[in-house]
Amino acid sequence: MIELKNICKTYGKGEASIGALKDVSLNVAQGEFVAIMGPSGSGKSTLLHMLGFLDRPDKGSYRILGAEVSELSDDKLAHMRNRLLGFVFQQFHLLRRTSALENVELPLIYSGKKSMIENARENLESVGLTSRATHMPSELSGGEQQRVAIARALVNDPLILLADEPTGNLDTKSEEEIIRILKGLNERGKTIILVTHEKEIAQHAKRIITMRDGKIVSDEIMRGTGTSEGADASIKELADQGYSHFGKIEFKEHLRQSFRAIFSNKVRSFLSMLGILFGVAAVIAMLALGQGAKASMEDRIRTLGSNLLSIQGGSSRVRGAAGGAGSVTRFTQADIEAIKSLAPMVKGVTGTASGSGQVVYKNENWNTRIQGVGYDYGEMRASIPDIGRWFSRDEISRRDKVAILGVSVVEKLFGNVNPVGETIKINRINFKVIGIAPEKGAGGWRDRDDIIYIPITTAMYRVLGKDYLDSIDVEIDDIGSMEKAQEKIKLLIAKRHRIFKDPDDYFHMHNMSEIQEMLTSTTQTMSMLLGSIAAISLLVGGIGIMNIMLVSVTERTREIGLRKALGARAKDIMTQFLIESVVMTLSGGLMGILLGMATSVALSFAAGWATRVTISNIILAAGFSIAVGMFFGLWPAKKASELNPIEALRYE
Repeated sequence: MIELKNICKTYGKGEASIGALKDVSLNVAQGEFVAIMGPSGSGKSTLLHMLGFLDRPDKGSYRILGAEVSELSDDKLAHMRNRLLGFVFQQFHLLRRTSALENVELPLIYSGKKSMIENARENLESVGLTSRATHMPSELSGGEQQRVAIARALVNDPLILLADEPTGNLDTKSEEEIIRILKGLNERGKTIILVTHEKEIAQHAKRIITMRDGKIVSDEIMRGTGTSEGADASIKELADQGYSHFGKIEFKEHLRQSFRAIFSNKVRSFLSMLGILFGVAAVIAMLALGQGAKASMEDRIRTLGSNLLSIQGGSSRVRGAAGGAGSVTRFTQADIEAIKSLAPMVKGVTGTASGSGQVVYKNENWNTRIQGVGYDYGEMRASIPDIGRWFSRDEISRRDKVAILGVSVVEKLFGNVNPVGETIKINRINFKVIGIAPEKGAGGWRDRDDIIYIPITTAMYRVLGKDYLDSIDVEIDDIGSMEKAQEKIKLLIAKRHRIFKDPDDYFHMHNMSEIQEMLTSTTQTMSMLLGSIAAISLLVGGIGIMNIMLVSVTERTREIGLRKALGARAKDIMTQFLIESVVMTLSGGLMGILLGMATSVALSFAAGWATRVTISNIILAAGFSIAVGMFFGLWPAKKASELNPIEALRYE
């Protein structure tokens, strides 16, 4: 079954090197009960670790069931430890956060047979611990803990049982129980290799091997040994293949172990989550502010109108001043009719005439901006009143004295009273209020609600005394035709006003879509900036998670060694720690999402800021927290997966 030829193992280098095994050759047949004896430092434990695939020889040949061990990958060796071997350790090595039954089930996880829970119960019953199945290791005596370890070693029905000083930490009664169990197992056909330094324990074996200074000095057969007939071809095939499946059983167990590890250090885990919690909350709140500002900006942009061209007299190069004598173009109603002829490219046209005026209502008066507008202005500039109505075409043609007040003017003159139907004086002329314009908010330094709209004809001939239009607004049918329409209108006006030089010296045109793009770009940049600043706190939280995971790896080094001894592969260990890191960050992330939403609501009510929490922002924050967990958990997980099982088991 087992064949060792000239096995050597040296620890250390140079003068500090120690030869643990020196040309050791050994054969073990199936069904044998072998005791390996020797003083401390004789190499007996190293030999047992070599037999259990926990260590590799520096040279020599080790064949088991016909397979050369040196040719097997680490994953195949892990599979063989899980299916062919069972380990019983002197220190028991039970997981302290799991019950006796769950400790026995542990090897089943790495063999994909966790569903065989009855098998674990039967093994626990075979060592007389059925009533202690739900107890934690700290609630068990030394003898009971060792019997749990034996049940765990047998749960996968291994061919070989390796026991390293199984009675070393036990009293006489417990020692006798363990020996009785081992002898019973051997009588049922199990191959047992036992390491001990006590001669009376070794006497129970059928064969005693004595070691000294890394060599076998004697090999005595005390009574009948086993046979090698059990090593059939199917067992050899099993030894030559690795278990590669990773399914729901492993994932569920890793998830459960992750929650146990987190809850076993509640305060430390919560403090670690705080970094992620506040980071995600900051991301949610900052993105909500950005989205709210964007939505608010879009609402204000809509009040400017869509697909609009605004044409004003004067040079586009010298704003607020004429470029020279006769350089300011005076627009007329005939220009509006000419631009309308460009339909269907042009959807609507209206002219405006602006000025200031003194407004009086009873004992209240206010100086505000007066704007004469045409019939199409209401739709084009999103100014149709929510309370009251817009001007009719007849009122415009008759030069009626009717007015629509901005919200700020209403507040100054009327307070909370509805002004519709009331009469006010504009520059000492009586006007009837027929509506209240929609609120538009501030535009730069100017309050766009501090305005009164009156018919364009009334403004020009009754209030402002103008025979020309200050500006013309043109609504284009399709935003894709904006540039083409702009060029045609420019040529049309230049031709009508006999402008033979550069038209930009006489009038200029504003494209509202350009303003919209600029404002949209600004809000997007602001959102990205706020989100990036908040993301920095997430990265800081991720560093805290990495630090805690590194501490966790150090604390659980012996647990990692045990899992590897029971058949866990490197990727099993890595997956477990990655899941633990992601669980911690995701838990903090979910709490952070709730805090971020609450903060957004608080900012909206307390500070009056526009906030908007979207599903995409929540998904982004949750996804980012998972990514942080995976990124910052990767190094600790990799470090854990690369631990040498022997060094990990010996770690203090």
